[in-house]
Amino acid sequence: MLFLSNGFRMWGVTNADPSSRSVPAPDSSGPPVFPSVPEARHHHPLTLPLLGLVLLSFIPALILTVQRVAYERAQKTTALIMDYPALVTQARRYGLEPQALLDKYRALGVNGVALYEDTIASLEQRGDLYLKSGADLAADFPRQNVKTNAVYMRANNLAVAEALTKRFTIPTREVTVGGEKWIEWPSDPRYLPAGPNTALVDDLKKQGLVLVYRPYNDESIPVNRVGTDWPDVPFIVFNGDEVIGARTPELLAQVDKAMGERKPAIIEGNIQKGLEKLVMNHGGVRLFAVAPSWQNTLDPLDLASKYNLAARERGQRLLYLRPYPTINETEDMLTRTSELLKKSGVQVTAPVVGSYQPSTLLRVLSVLGPLAALLMLGLNFPLRRLGLLAAGLTLLLCFGLNKFSPFAGGALVAAVTFPALGLVLRRSRVTDWFLATGLSLLGVVFVSALGASQYSTMGLEPFRGVGLTLLLPLVLVAASFLPKQDIRKTVSDLYASPIRLGEIAVMGVGLLLLMTVFERRGNATGGSVSDFEASLRRDVQDSLVRPRFKEVAAHPLAILGLSHRLPGYFSTLLLLAGVMGQASILNTFSHFHTPFLISATRCFLGLGLGLIIGLVLVKAVEIAIKLWLNYGQPGAAQVKA
Repeated sequence: MLFLSNGFRMWGVTNADPSSRSVPAPDSSGPPVFPSVPEARHHHPLTLPLLGLVLLSFIPALILTVQRVAYERAQKTTALIMDYPALVTQARRYGLEPQALLDKYRALGVNGVALYEDTIASLEQRGDLYLKSGADLAADFPRQNVKTNAVYMRANNLAVAEALTKRFTIPTREVTVGGEKWIEWPSDPRYLPAGPNTALVDDLKKQGLVLVYRPYNDESIPVNRVGTDWPDVPFIVFNGDEVIGARTPELLAQVDKAMGERKPAIIEGNIQKGLEKLVMNHGGVRLFAVAPSWQNTLDPLDLASKYNLAARERGQRLLYLRPYPTINETEDMLTRTSELLKKSGVQVTAPVVGSYQPSTLLRVLSVLGPLAALLMLGLNFPLRRLGLLAAGLTLLLCFGLNKFSPFAGGALVAAVTFPALGLVLRRSRVTDWFLATGLSLLGVVFVSALGASQYSTMGLEPFRGVGLTLLLPLVLVAASFLPKQDIRKTVSDLYASPIRLGEIAVMGVGLLLLMTVFERRGNATGGSVSDFEASLRRDVQDSLVRPRFKEVAAHPLAILGLSHRLPGYFSTLLLLAGVMGQASILNTFSHFHTPFLISATRCFLGLGLGLIIGLVLVKAVEIAIKLWLNYGQPGAAQVKA
């Protein structure tokens, strides 16, 4: 951090005679300008040829991006799936028939239900069979050879009992007690999976609802029988943290076979073990759900906002709903959800689920652009050997983090190179911010072309190196400030440079901001947000795509730093803070499950707000400095800002 403070005085006003350390005298001809940012030197002769290669590689990358946008626009559909057992529980609590309550919710937008596989306990609740402990049965019928530690089953339909005994490898036997035939189980069978409720499935299918089936598994079911009785529904949602068979290859192969044309659900925040194989063979559908314990702490309108955000901005094709404790709250949530989805242009219907398959040839041609940009960046360092070393280490780090995958590694190279490239090439005036932003937007297309794939667009393959996209551009730009001299001399000068308490405070604030930004990186907020920010985010995201706060804050700092209006090394520090805004642009587009146009909207809103705030901030600083320098001077009252 010494480098970020004292070292900049070597290239600022303190590089001149001692008198230059004082505050510049007021200049009535215009606002004072402090030459504190080390300017970019002469460009390397290969800069233009490499830029030409970047632009040529941009063509296939742009084609891939256009194809991705077309793919995403064709899938702006979602289904509102109500948890059926939860609905039944609520209906009984209010003395309603489940179908009547379902009809009420269908009128508010619900167009699907999620059904769990039956258990023997649910068959007992419906009256299809009767279970009795051995102790109770022995008390009713003494001296009839009843085992008190067993459980006995009697079915209204003998075929039901026989089917259940054949379903499991658990040894059972038929006995006669009190003149009735019972099936003796060595342990309580209530929680064993018993297959689907076919009558209910058929009835709901006739109503035109989108059905989701949630099967259970038990080790007592033979492998070759798993999934053979699953109903004909479009989507399967597995329970728990892994799919059925995730620990047993033979069982997973049977599940894969049983899937048929059904698609497995990819639950946001819970990528289940073994899911990748099923998605590879059958595709997948993204599902968003809120845990009941969390839902009950949320206002219905807040929950509706989250569902809308999930469908509009995260490609969730199934919105998994559970009723609130009261019908009124549930109706409020459903009404608001339907309103927001309609406003967002997301159609509530049977989801259209496709698979994004980018062209390998176009991706190969696209990877040349980031590599050329990285070489261009290294060649334009004042210390060329250091620049090439930095470029080489960056290349190795980006590909190493992505297990040397050419496309994922190339996407990360683009994400860390283009935010730094513009400010390495030019940084002498405010208009250079537009060059830096233009190159960052150029990098956006490369990140999308190389990083978007079948798995990343479904959230199964997260972008590796998210932290680097925010940190490495800052390091690269800072390293380009080193003067063209023996680096040992630079290190010695930095070490010997005196430090003041004000500078320590500035470094502390800068470090705190950097840690905050780095902590809150990635596809989900890592750090906590204030209640005010959370409320503001909700209000903005309900009306439009909210820009990222990092960009709205960082772009004005870059513009102010390029204006050279602040004394000493402050402009340099502001410029480095502004690099975070450029880095955030690329970071925004690294969320491949977010539709490209949504990220673009967020990006341009941030750029527009940042530009306006930045220009206003420059003017405000000009006025403030002019008033400060002229305060107490003769005729200061007549000085116009």
